[in-house]
Amino acid sequence: MRCCLELHLTSNMANIIIIGSGFGGLSSAATLAKDGHDVTVIEKNEQAGGRASKFEAEGFVFDMGPSWYWMPEVFENYFNYFGKSTDDFYKLKRLDPSYRVFFKNGEEIDVPAGEEAVIELVESLETGAGQKLKSFLEEAKYKYEVGMNEFVWKPSHSITEFMDFRIAKSALKLQMFSSISSQIRKLFKNSMIIELLEFPVLFLGAKPSNTPALYSLMNYADITLGTWYPEGGMYEISKAMYSIALDQGVKFHFNEPVKKIESNGSSAKRVITEKGSYNADYVVANADYRHVDQVLLQKEDRNYSSEYWEKRTMAPSSLLFYIGVNKKLKGLIHHNLFFDKDFDQHAIEIYDDPQWPSAPLFYTCVPSQTDQTVAPDGMENLFLLVPLAPNLEDSDEKREEFFDRIIGRLEKLTDQKISDSIVYKKSFAMNDFVDRYNSFKGNAYGLANTLKQTAFLKPKLKNKNLKNLYYTGQLTTPGPGVPPSIISGCVVAQEILKQTT
Repeated sequence: MRCCLELHLTSNMANIIIIGSGFGGLSSAATLAKDGHDVTVIEKNEQAGGRASKFEAEGFVFDMGPSWYWMPEVFENYFNYFGKSTDDFYKLKRLDPSYRVFFKNGEEIDVPAGEEAVIELVESLETGAGQKLKSFLEEAKYKYEVGMNEFVWKPSHSITEFMDFRIAKSALKLQMFSSISSQIRKLFKNSMIIELLEFPVLFLGAKPSNTPALYSLMNYADITLGTWYPEGGMYEISKAMYSIALDQGVKFHFNEPVKKIESNGSSAKRVITEKGSYNADYVVANADYRHVDQVLLQKEDRNYSSEYWEKRTMAPSSLLFYIGVNKKLKGLIHHNLFFDKDFDQHAIEIYDDPQWPSAPLFYTCVPSQTDQTVAPDGMENLFLLVPLAPNLEDSDEKREEFFDRIIGRLEKLTDQKISDSIVYKKSFAMNDFVDRYNSFKGNAYGLANTLKQTAFLKPKLKNKNLKNLYYTGQLTTPGPGVPPSIISGCVVAQEILKQTT
């Protein structure tokens, strides 16, 4: 895995304004400041981290967004670029089991840590599947190494970046234009194995049948590289990246929504906020891409039309509940996936026939099973997530209806009463994603990584009308997720450094 920049470039100092302090904004800010630029980050909300924020209530500490720590070398290499290590900021623990899955046949499976242990598990479910998984993971390793060292670092300005013979040859082997679902289903017949292998691509925001087979690299990340947890919670990553940015001299302005990006017709010249204005030689937009494109820019400066955005396939939204329980719970570990209902039907109700799901799958994170600092003594911290189609009608009544249904299933599947022990509850759904993050259609994960929205087919990271405006984050290259967003910020920094050197 490469670092942010292979060479430190000496640049002419530029005044750079970054809108938004998500992982893409933080990584681009620190990288550009390290090279001597004057960098200011303007953040709409009260803290750094974007969707990886946190809040505290009644003694509980809740991560508001991401809860899975995969691809640990991406974080380590990023910190190494600044002379640091993850150990300087937080302690990592590998989870074992990685996660627990509840299936609709009534079975529960704990997915163990380590490739060999998982191979043994799938062999116990289907004779011959162990060797097939081993071969599958060997291919996935190749995809991971090429994908994470080559493809994710491409700015994807055009298809020509992928026409190098070596890269074109890799692209064929990477299976960029066939689906991961077809690849998995050719190899395995057992439904539980199929669901275990298809589950990681749900983080990419698309149905497995529409996700390129390239993304079996996520299975390698899951099974071989492992599932980790930073003690203190996922916000420790945001806090660490914020600290690095401060060390590089980055300036931050919080609680300051941006209202407009002014241009002179060829360049973005000024960022206007509710509190003032900032002159800029370069602007990096880490806010919601569509919001920047359609709301902050004048029509003549936009990259895309409103029709373009309406035709994009967005990743799902989510209905989230942050729950504090005044007792310890049984039958749950740190990560729990509830596939006790029909996987395909829920996917249809997200992507093909958008509606509130009739029998939703859901996810439960219990970080207090691993880290007691996130809950008072003897209590549990629960994070419940139901994937939803974006742009649904959101209401308190609908949230409560689904909470009752999910808690009822959770109680039944773990054989315990939970609802009468809840001492804190907060919901977060489509309206909140729009209000807090200006999220297009209330999506939770950005743009879906479908076959038609991969690599150079994503919204471009450079504005075509304003030569000094760039975009970073989960709606552009390389895509959704925490590690890709960090890399996205580095790629944008590389592009700007080419211009300022």
